Amino acid sequence: MHNEIKTICIFASSSSDIERIYFKEAYTLGIEIAQNGYNIVYGGSCLGLMGEVTQAARLRGSEVTGIMPEKLYNLGIESGNCTKFILTKGMRERKAKMDELSNAVIALPGGFGTLEELAEMIVQKQLGYNNKPIVILNINNYYENLISFFNSAIEKNFAPKISSELYFMANTPKEAVEYIQNYKFEEKNYLDKKIKQNK
Repeated sequence: MHNEIKTICIFASSSSDIERIYFKEAYTLGIEIAQNGYNIVYGGSCLGLMGEVTQAARLRGSEVTGIMPEKLYNLGIESGNCTKFILTKGMRERKAKMDELSNAVIALPGGFGTLEELAEMIVQKQLGYNNKPIVILNINNYYENLISFFNSAIEKNFAPKISSELYFMANTPKEAVEYIQNYKFEEKNYLDKKIKQNK
């Protein structure tokens, strides 16, 4: 590893009723993460892409920390891929712990939960609470509409132009991991620039 990053936070779908290409690429991502010496922190589920990426990484030696709120844990969906498992009271505590234990973020395709987690991390970076690389993994062009929305928000001045630097769009697992490998930790104050642009 070429920087301070050791643990990647994974946001991903818990749905198993999706096309196989998403599972294939999630598994490939897990391999890439493990082969490059990174560990994973994620939501702790055995389901969907969450289970797929962590199984691939765990089988190849990555440490996998699962974090799950009690309500979901009681459904019996925790994963056997975890080397460490942390139980939280609710979703907010879960996200805070995932943030605390990770140095980078990769968002695979997912639903409302994945979108909410990703958006929070982007805002945290915008406000200066973290300086992590945030990667949106655009498997099968899944995130095209989201990126179009982000670009529209920027074009219409709902967000400053510098906002496009808060995240990186990767089309392959290899590209996602390479971005994290090459990420430079720079002090950037996105908030100050936003305020100045809006004056």
